[in-house]
Amino acid sequence: MKLADYVVQFFADKGVPEIFVVYGAANGDLVDAFTRIENTNYVCPMHEQGGGFAAEGYAKITGKASVMLTTSGPGAQNLTTSIANFFYDSVPGIFLTGQVDSRYLKTAEDIRQRGFQETPIAEIVGPITKYAKMITDPSTIRMELEKAWHLANSGRPGPVLLDFPINIQKAEVELESQPGYQPEVSEIKDEEIDEVVSAFLRDLESAERPGILVGGGVRTAGAIDKLIELGHKLGVPMFPTWNALDIVTDDLPFFGGRIGTYGGRGRNFAIQNCDLILGLGTRVSGRLFGSNNESFLRAAKKYLVNIDKTSLRPEDQEVEFDVNIQADAADILDRLLSHPVSNRDFSDWLEWTKARVDKYDPVLSEYDHAEGFCHPYKFIRILSEEMAKGDILVGDCGGNIVTIAHAFMSKMGQRMITNNGNSPMGFSFCGAMGAKLAANPASNVVCIIGDGGFTMNTQELQTIHNYNIGVKTFIMNNHCYGITRQFQRTRFEGREEACGPKGYSPPDFVRVAEAYDVPTLEIHNNGEARGKIREVLEHDGPIVCVIDCGDWDQYEPRVFGSRPIEDMWPLLPRDEFQKNMIIPPVGQKDQDVVTE
Repeated sequence: MKLADYVVQFFADKGVPEIFVVYGAANGDLVDAFTRIENTNYVCPMHEQGGGFAAEGYAKITGKASVMLTTSGPGAQNLTTSIANFFYDSVPGIFLTGQVDSRYLKTAEDIRQRGFQETPIAEIVGPITKYAKMITDPSTIRMELEKAWHLANSGRPGPVLLDFPINIQKAEVELESQPGYQPEVSEIKDEEIDEVVSAFLRDLESAERPGILVGGGVRTAGAIDKLIELGHKLGVPMFPTWNALDIVTDDLPFFGGRIGTYGGRGRNFAIQNCDLILGLGTRVSGRLFGSNNESFLRAAKKYLVNIDKTSLRPEDQEVEFDVNIQADAADILDRLLSHPVSNRDFSDWLEWTKARVDKYDPVLSEYDHAEGFCHPYKFIRILSEEMAKGDILVGDCGGNIVTIAHAFMSKMGQRMITNNGNSPMGFSFCGAMGAKLAANPASNVVCIIGDGGFTMNTQELQTIHNYNIGVKTFIMNNHCYGITRQFQRTRFEGREEACGPKGYSPPDFVRVAEAYDVPTLEIHNNGEARGKIREVLEHDGPIVCVIDCGDWDQYEPRVFGSRPIEDMWPLLPRDEFQKNMIIPPVGQKDQDVVTE
């Protein structure tokens, strides 16, 4: 059997129905293999980065590794941002690249290049993959493919890259005689997990204000149903990180509010008042606590569960947790659920939490009266009211993802995806393409993207046209790089450089989309929003809707400077702030203001 055929057949047998492909001479044999394989097909994006982003959206919906195939040299190099996305958001993915014939590979480090478009891509992406290797021996292909699939999907998932010289693709292989891959034995110890669970339950009996901090690892572990069952059992507030906004949704009775440096409903008051916290499947990044890590969860005893032991080393934690245990979130939840229900009644504490969620809603009533433009927070709130439970929302980076986190009220059964760890502009349009290809055909897939982000991968309009991929794209056009311009006003004495109008301006997106034969709509004010949103959601096929947001860029509430995350801008009156702090407050030492 030809090695290239075996590679494509391997992924077909793993249940990968579509592989993203950008063609080049160096991957020609791998692409030609599709003509002989029946159980998978290829989808051709216009650019390798766009294809990689689409593969990420695909993997986040299916929950297993997606596959992207490109050629050598610049084709492979264009994947680096996409590979970093997979790595930092722990997404399973396999990247296949063509390479020059082995005869023309350089033979020494001091040689820059021998073969045309020769690039040592495995070495380049080594630090942002779980495994990267050039295949030089055809007799190892079975083991290498099995290893790649296992590593991408197991433990803390991530990307793997395999590089195939042209002559290796052409090689004939005898698979029956090839050894398979044997995974390493897990280092996780059941006795230690039992001890931690018992210790947490003892602390829960004496706690007054417990909470659970939920990360995206709960979904990776396939443990969402178990988490929801535990929430109903314990009746304590749960706080989702941005990777878990579709795990702990707004409509759950134990939803504790959105948290972090752009904390939404609740303004971080509840989590900062906790006296016991259990972190599940989160690495506790700086986006949760800002620059004042010592003030985060300062009154709480802190337990952290993560499948990745590197996230548990105290010397490498930005916020040091008291108890760290390497475990699968599903395993921990199983053990917690197997214990009798606690006698403690936390209903008063949960009601206190929910009252803050309701009181401190970032979507203010004054936004209803915006004139001459459509207010982004108002638009996103209406969109959340109109989207159904089975729908998928894909957000981009920058200001529009903050707007989503502040204003979108999620429902159980919806998906909300973005890339949080690497957070590149332009992800959501391509990610939504992949999500739509992987989703239930009855589900609407909605892309939210800024004007700056959309210009990064506009070429993929041709892809959604070619394949009739029914993504509903809303471009939040505030004619600037909004969140960076806000940052400049805060940190650079009001100087605005390279963010618009100086150094940046967006094109006419309606004309751009129409050039690709994609239908368009426009929203100019709040009054048009609901009707136009319904028109977009009901449209059969791809459509682009441009929202005129004026020059709005006020993303609030937010933390600035070294304040604790509960002490957010705009500042609350001192007495109101103190009434929300059960533990002694450390914020509002002065009344300094942000330059606005």
